[in-house]
Amino acid sequence: MSTNTFNSAKKGGISVDTEHIFPIIKKWLYSEKDIFLREIVSNASDAITKLRRLESLGIRDGGDESYRITVSLDPDEKTLTVSDNGIGMTEEELTKYICNIALSGAVDFISKYEGENDGAKNGIIGHFGLGFYSAFMVSDRVEVITKSYTDAPAVHWSCDESGEYETDSSDRTERGTSVIMHISEEEGEYLSASKIRSMLEKYCSFMPVEIYFENLSEEKKEGEEEKPVNEIHPLWQKPASECTDEDYKDFYSKVFHDFREPLFHIHINADYPLNFKGILYFPKLANEYETIEGQVKLYYNQVYVADNIKEVIPDYLLMLRGVLDCPELPLNVSRSYLQTNTYVSKVSAHIVKKVADKLTSLCNNERERYAKVWQDIAPFVEYACMKDKKFYDRTKKALLLTLTDGTALTYEEYLDAAKEKHENTVYYATDKALQAQYLSMFEEEGIRVALFDKPIDTQFASMLEQYMGSVKFLRVDADVADALKGDGAVSENESVKALFSDLVKEGTELKFDALKDPSVPAILTVSEQSRRMEEMMRFYNMGEEHTFPTESKLVLNTASPLLSKLGEIAESEPEKAKEMASYIYKVSLLSQKKFSAEEMQSFMKDSYDLLMKL
Repeated sequence: MSTNTFNSAKKGGISVDTEHIFPIIKKWLYSEKDIFLREIVSNASDAITKLRRLESLGIRDGGDESYRITVSLDPDEKTLTVSDNGIGMTEEELTKYICNIALSGAVDFISKYEGENDGAKNGIIGHFGLGFYSAFMVSDRVEVITKSYTDAPAVHWSCDESGEYETDSSDRTERGTSVIMHISEEEGEYLSASKIRSMLEKYCSFMPVEIYFENLSEEKKEGEEEKPVNEIHPLWQKPASECTDEDYKDFYSKVFHDFREPLFHIHINADYPLNFKGILYFPKLANEYETIEGQVKLYYNQVYVADNIKEVIPDYLLMLRGVLDCPELPLNVSRSYLQTNTYVSKVSAHIVKKVADKLTSLCNNERERYAKVWQDIAPFVEYACMKDKKFYDRTKKALLLTLTDGTALTYEEYLDAAKEKHENTVYYATDKALQAQYLSMFEEEGIRVALFDKPIDTQFASMLEQYMGSVKFLRVDADVADALKGDGAVSENESVKALFSDLVKEGTELKFDALKDPSVPAILTVSEQSRRMEEMMRFYNMGEEHTFPTESKLVLNTASPLLSKLGEIAESEPEKAKEMASYIYKVSLLSQKKFSAEEMQSFMKDSYDLLMKL
């Protein structure tokens, strides 16, 4: 048997053929073509940041020089140019960094002048050495004209979409770099001034260098003041102590184009080891049916990265709006996806903590204001508590119960006040109109009732029962509370019992009890657990309505004069007694559910028949 063997191991480097890599760059480098402008402008910003850094290190004396980036559109020449007056490049540097794909000048600069991890802290944006090539996604030719701060001769570089380039001298006299993109025929939309403005607004609104946009096909108006398109000192970079409520409101409306005032804001300034800043807002809903889509814009050294990156913002807080600037994010080439690591998870945990701390602070220190916004934020806070036990643990003392009288109490306050009459029990209503009869009985006895009028409220109550142990939640029509019962003796009337036995549906228990309120002849109750099960099955479409057996009771009030009269009539006028019992039963049903058209028609007929006999 023969075997093939190698005499020695061989090593080598993988070669890249520009003829094949350029088509890939042109089509696939970034998921969105618009990003090319962010990359080119970011490079210009880095060029200025590097020069400023050399000044701070005493390597260069910059004096009072001002720095700027200019984005120029020339639709007639079909060019888009990004110019800066930053550090510039020598011919050697241009050949090294521009003619070598994925060799990052930013990384070289950091290794030469900064500590190993200081680049992000000092505002250096570039990292992968690929951003410049995004220009070829929309261009069939790109030119670079640059002059170094060292006063070396200026250089002109030109490259077409095949990857073939030429380098020669330039007559440029001013320090800095201009990247001239010759927009290809199929990408004509990038010769629109409105398109470029919208891209600058999205990606470059807060870059740390002033950016100016000029449309060379438009004549400048005489005396018109030139204004940058960006804000170089965004609000999140300032200490919270220096920001006013108006500042936060103005920033919100500017960034999100929403002129409704947000409910409140959270200013984050996390120090070492997290090192990130931001401002988060709870937005105001127009109405309870409005679909709210939060938007947390993620920045990297004031450069826009993406919206709502799930690794940074937990899904249960995605209703928030705001900005986060994380200069130590572990980005990949596209900057749209994060590499999962402990830094990202710690940032996420810190955001959750800050939101919880803000809710607790508002509840403790600005209770009146907090109670007003609670109706808007309650569904989101309850959902967050259901998704994350740690979030519940941090916010449990800031969770409010909105009562049927419009006031609000914390759960602790409600339970403390209820100790004498219904210890460890929270009574609630889901429909004030439908359950009005029950509510009046509770109010008469001084028992305060919570209002759970949103679908999540009852699910949240089920979760709280698990977390709070001995505390139970009961709807006002779930049972007859002990506080509603009188001291009178309870005596069953067999004739009355027989009348209602013929009326109630199978599974409904008949019970006699003496209530404090004599005006109520009968009330229908449905057990809390069976009703919750029925609602859950209906919610998840697990069964048709009314198919789940409910445990209900028809409680006949022996303290009611009307029920006593019914007992007397049952002996002498049985038909009339049947009509009265039927009407009483239908009234009790009406307080439990909305009648169907057929049921309402029958109820109205009985009402008119009774009136005719008066």
